[in-house]
Order: sequence, then structure tokens, then C-alpha cells
Amino acid sequence: MKLAKTAFVWVALFLAAVLGWAIFLPASQPILDRAGLWEPMKSLGIPVAEAPANGAQGGGGPPFGGGGGAERVIAQQVAFVEYGDRLGAIGTAEALRSVILTPDVGGRLTALHVQSGDSVTSGDLIAEIDAEPQRLAINRAEIALQDAQARADRVARLRDSGTATDVQIDDAALSLRQAELDLREAQFELSRRQISAPFDGYVGLLSLEPGNQINAGTEIARLDDRARLRINFEVPERLVGLIAAGDRFEISPLSRPTDLSEGVVRAVDARVSQDNRALRIEGEIDNSDDRLRPGMAFRVTVLLPGEAYPAIDPLTVQWDRRGSFVWAVGDDDTVRRVSIDIVQRRDEAVLVRADLSEDDRVILEGVQNLRPGAAVNITETRQVNGADEQAAEIQPDGTNPDI
Repeated sequence: MKLAKTAFVWVALFLAAVLGWAIFLPASQPILDRAGLWEPMKSLGIPVAEAPANGAQGGGGPPFGGGGGAERVIAQQVAFVEYGDRLGAIGTAEALRSVILTPDVGGRLTALHVQSGDSVTSGDLIAEIDAEPQRLAINRAEIALQDAQARADRVARLRDSGTATDVQIDDAALSLRQAELDLREAQFELSRRQISAPFDGYVGLLSLEPGNQINAGTEIARLDDRARLRINFEVPERLVGLIAAGDRFEISPLSRPTDLSEGVVRAVDARVSQDNRALRIEGEIDNSDDRLRPGMAFRVTVLLPGEAYPAIDPLTVQWDRRGSFVWAVGDDDTVRRVSIDIVQRRDEAVLVRADLSEDDRVILEGVQNLRPGAAVNITETRQVNGADEQAAEIQPDGTNPDI
């Protein structure tokens, strides 16, 4: 009998403590709710305390406790971002077309029709070598041609009258043909002493002056067509197959890093160099505004295509004995534990490999009392920041600083 009374007293004290705890401490709500006692006590009219609706802590309780068994949380919408490597390389510019103008024959330089840096068009006369003998040869050839033509005309009249023999007719035709060839040869010899521009471009610095004696093969001028520039650079062999003709890239001169231009890959080498295990790439950029020059060094950046990964805020990532994970919320507003692998860290977001879709939301704030299958009351849904940051860059040696 005495034992029963003692047990009754202890039970009464325990119930009184539970009631006092439930009535005066709002932090008791989540625990009583999980134990299945909060709703029955409330339905019996017991003035149980409720956690603050604004998520502020009261009496030491959790900040996101919610009424009706649903945790109040702040979520973030999952965003998918294509993660592609950025290839960085150093390239050198060359003129798309470039030629050194040299004469076929030697002689005295009589005229330069351009100055250093001049712009010329195809066919413009650049320089002339003394060609007086060739001009005299042309005059003699023209006289001989006139004589041969007159003889051919006389023979033609005699043939019409029937007094010219076949031998005379053939000899007159042969003399005329020979005179025409002699004139063409004299004109050709004159043209060899006139140096013209083979295409539109810009003349480089000139070092010769009229009166200089030059030989065949002496450099008179260099002509560059720099309306478009060719960029040559190399990439690691592990990127073979990931870069093809037509791919676009960005360049900036090493001397002006903020001066960005866009180019396109023209060709990819047919083999990897055995010396440095690198693949040579040839690109082309527009230089119609003539801001750049052949020979300049450029930083080349190629964005390689990649796979799309979920982007989430770093604060959503949790850890336990099984590794890193996030709390994901589906359409039914219940949470599930989703394991993740971090692909890349960014300033305000992380790209992860996980079983998440674009319709999922991940819990950003209010994770303290979550458990798999628990219902949540999402008070705010935010968008992820930093998802549009550029991918990490592959260094020229092929390394990638990704995590």
C-alpha cells in the first residue's frame, strides 16, 4: 500500500512537470509533437505554449519550430548549371597572309612607290628596278611585229590574186607569230623588274632607298594582311577530341588583359607532338579595326562543354557519419536526405553530384530538428547565388584546380 502511494506521487509529480514544461516553455512544442502529445494536450484545453511564429528563439527553443507538427524552414530552389572546363593557353598572333617581296632579278633600285606602314591594294606597284634595256627590247619587238604584220598582209593579198606560193604564206605566218612571241618575252622581262602587291595589306618598315644595287632575292618589303589574325596555341593531349574547328574562344593581349576579343578555331593538328604531348590548335580572330599586330602574345581562353550539375548554397550542405548530404523537399512538402558529392566550389554556390531535380528545393535554414519524412512549412524560397560564375580554368600544363 505504501509502495502504491509512492508510485502515485511520482507519477503525479512527473505529469505536473510535463504540464509545467508544456505550458511555460515554448521550446517543448517540437519534442511533444514528435512524441504525439502536443495535439492531444491542446485538444484537451491545456494552455500549452507555442513556438514563436516568426522563427525567433523563445525560452531556448529551436528557431524554426512550427505549429501543427510542421517545421518552419527557409528553402532554396535547386538550379542546374552546365559545368565546363575553361582552357587557358598562351598563343602568338600571325598575319593571315604574309609575304616578303623580293625581285626575280638583280639591278639598280630606281623607285619605291610606298612608304613604311602604307596600306596597299592588290596590284599596286611597290618598287621598280632599272629596266631601260627591257624597254628598248620592247620597242624593237614592237617594230619587228609591225614589219611582220605588214609582210603577212602583203602575202595575203598575193594569195588572193593567186601569185603567192604556199611557202611564202607559211613563212609570213611564222614570222608574225615569232614577232608576237618576242614582244611578249620583252614585256615579261620588264614585268620582272616591277614588284607589285599580291594582295591587300600593310607594308612593313623599308630599309632600301632608290639607287641601291640589289640582287635577286633581296628583301624589298614585307607585306602583311592583318585584317584577320591567326592565333597558334597548344593544349594538353587529354583534351584531344574536345576541341574542334568552329569552336569559339576568347583572347586578350598579355599587355592589355581587359581588351577581350572573340575568335574561332580554324584547324586542329592531325597529331599530338611527341616532344611535349600537346596538340597544336590554329585559331582566327577579326582585326578589321587594326587594333592588334602580328607577333603579339595573347592569353587564349576556350570554354569546353560539360555536364549540368545542381547548384546549391554552401549553407545547405550537412555532414554526418555517412558523409555530406542535403535535406531536399519534394512536392509533398516532406523532407528526404540526399547524399551529395561536391564537384566544384564557388564563392556563393557549390556544384554537386546528387539525386536532385529542378523541381526540388533544399533546406537552407531550419535544419536542426529535421528527420526523413518530416513535414515542413516553407516560409520563404530563395534562388541560388553565384550559379553563373565561370568554371575553373585548366592551366597550360593540363591541371585543374577543381575540388
